[in-house]
Amino acid sequence: MVGTWGSVQADWTLVFVLLIGWYVLIKTWERNGTLDRWNATRALGIVLMVRTQRGQRLLDRIAKPRKFWRAYGEVSLWVCSISMLMVALVVLLAFVSSLLSPPTAPPPSASEMLAVPGINPVIPLGWGIIAFVVSLVIHEFGHGLLARGHGMRIRSFGLLQLGPLPLGAFAEPQSDELMRAPRRERLRMFAAGPATNLFAAFIMFLLLGGIATQFVGQEDYIHVQGIVVDAGADEAGMQPWDTLVSIDGVPVHTTDDFRTILTGYGSNDTVDLVVIHENGSRVTLTATFGDKYLYYSDLGWSADNLESAGVQPGDPFLGVEGLSEGTAGIDRLAGPLSPRWEGTLAQRGLSLPFHVIGILLVPFELNGVAIHPFEESLLTTNDGAIGSLLGTEVLLLLAHLFFWLAWVNILLGFTNLIPMVPFDGGHMLRDMLHGFLSGVKRLGRKLKLWDLHPMWVDHLSSRASSYSSLALLMMLLVTLVVPYL
Repeated sequence: MVGTWGSVQADWTLVFVLLIGWYVLIKTWERNGTLDRWNATRALGIVLMVRTQRGQRLLDRIAKPRKFWRAYGEVSLWVCSISMLMVALVVLLAFVSSLLSPPTAPPPSASEMLAVPGINPVIPLGWGIIAFVVSLVIHEFGHGLLARGHGMRIRSFGLLQLGPLPLGAFAEPQSDELMRAPRRERLRMFAAGPATNLFAAFIMFLLLGGIATQFVGQEDYIHVQGIVVDAGADEAGMQPWDTLVSIDGVPVHTTDDFRTILTGYGSNDTVDLVVIHENGSRVTLTATFGDKYLYYSDLGWSADNLESAGVQPGDPFLGVEGLSEGTAGIDRLAGPLSPRWEGTLAQRGLSLPFHVIGILLVPFELNGVAIHPFEESLLTTNDGAIGSLLGTEVLLLLAHLFFWLAWVNILLGFTNLIPMVPFDGGHMLRDMLHGFLSGVKRLGRKLKLWDLHPMWVDHLSSRASSYSSLALLMMLLVTLVVPYL
């Protein structure tokens, strides 16, 4: 416990020193006029807002089909409204769970708490910066397109900088035009940013599916990701990431082959395994099967659960985990969009949302990479035109690029839908509350029950938005702090 707190303290000390140094630097630039020359200002003490006029002509050209962008804004509003409700429920459930069942795992360090490329161990510096910059531009361009689509002028675009790292981006519409705009148009404009991130992530997933079609495995055998301690494979000498070539001379090309071969054996049977270790050495090992039924019973599985899973007493258990074929690395990223994913078109569509949730965990499971280096080494291109033209290295670079763009766009889109100011979700919630109270006002007037003053509607919606933002902020802080208590 002392060691854990010591490492957290050291991380926070480094972060504090860096922030103080950055604060002194931008204060110096502010005093000597450097920020004025850069058309930049300081916000929240340590955040640098760097403005530019570039991109406005491009924005005006793209925003010309205004009917299209208004329809796009309406779709974005519906997507974000549903997503915002889901995000609020996740925050609430996380808060309740942290109170009822405090986590027993060691708390994250300061670096793990900051979603900063290169500092957070699961966000690599290179891919992280590229993905964040592109995603932030996509986000603000979405806001800008809807603002122009509804006739609002854009003063400037810009990046929010915390030292050399991009912290965010912004599009500055004329504030008076934004406040005078009809509520529905404002809602569309706020929703367009996170919705564009989510739509961009979907496009990245489609591209990942296309990339997956260009890969095949170098080895026509399966490999194992993990070995169960003290089971047959472990005692025989198998290691994580071993390639399993054959069992008693029968080749193991697919996971289905592995399951089919094991149906001919029982617990306590002995077999010869031909495996290729991660270092390339090929060896023959002798392994004795354990009892699969007893293994899972010891883990706490009930007899009914084992029966439902089709596990019977005496079934063979080798003790290997994560059986995968040669293309597992890229197939994991492409999910239901991979050509090797088995299922109908409807099943692919239904599986995609769950795949999106699962893919967010990939960098945490693989310590900051999209594909494990060993699984990456198993990939090669097929004989198709694209694979032959670009080659394995280029296609792998594209796969990493599309993955990190999808990952950051999802992260940015859902984060901005937290219904608290200053996130887009907070602004949307305020206008939604205003719309609801306006409806209550009209209903009361129609039924001659009450006649609320317009200022009362403005005041109450603003107060309710502020209080809900404060409540959500406290929930998030409690959820983050509880592991350290």
